[in-house]
Amino acid sequence: MFMPRGIPHAAALALYLVGVTLLGGCPQGQASTLPVEAPEEDTTLGSGDVFEVRVFGEKDLTGKYQVAADGTINYPFLGDIQVAGKETFEVAELISDGLKNGQYLLNPSVSVFVEQSNSKRVSVLGAVGKPGTLPIVPGMTVVQAVSNSGGFTPLASKDDTVVTRRVKGKREKYRIPITEITRGNAEDFPLRAGDIVFVPERVF
Repeated sequence: MFMPRGIPHAAALALYLVGVTLLGGCPQGQASTLPVEAPEEDTTLGSGDVFEVRVFGEKDLTGKYQVAADGTINYPFLGDIQVAGKETFEVAELISDGLKNGQYLLNPSVSVFVEQSNSKRVSVLGAVGKPGTLPIVPGMTVVQAVSNSGGFTPLASKDDTVVTRRVKGKREKYRIPITEITRGNAEDFPLRAGDIVFVPERVF
């Protein structure tokens, strides 16, 4: 069994066993085919998320913000505003209305763009360099998540990589054709918050 460098033996063993448990010893062929349509994901903001507010023509009101533990940000003129649990367009409307109603701007044009979804994470376990959890960033895929986790180890069985995902209350597993993806013959698999990527070792 592979134990990642830099991680205590007990911690590495725990991560490996979690991955094995999640797969349930799933032999080749048990995982589902890739979904035709990705399920809806939770895109609301949460504590720790980083986003940029852009107000057209107003540099002093444009900037990056991180959601505090209480779900707020401190915005110029408006003070503390609650953003946790809201979609980006709702936050944009909230800021726009605040600036307009406070008579700071006549007709503000506000846009909000998420840069880091630290409140929503994915787990990457098994035969990767640095198993653990990662914050979701817009457009993150399996290949990117593995790369951000130190890449595949020499013992990794790449084409047996499985993503476990909750779909309508049920746990679904999707086998990822890594070789076909890296060759450009298949689309990479987009990840969603809460997904678990498990890379098993080769069986000799």
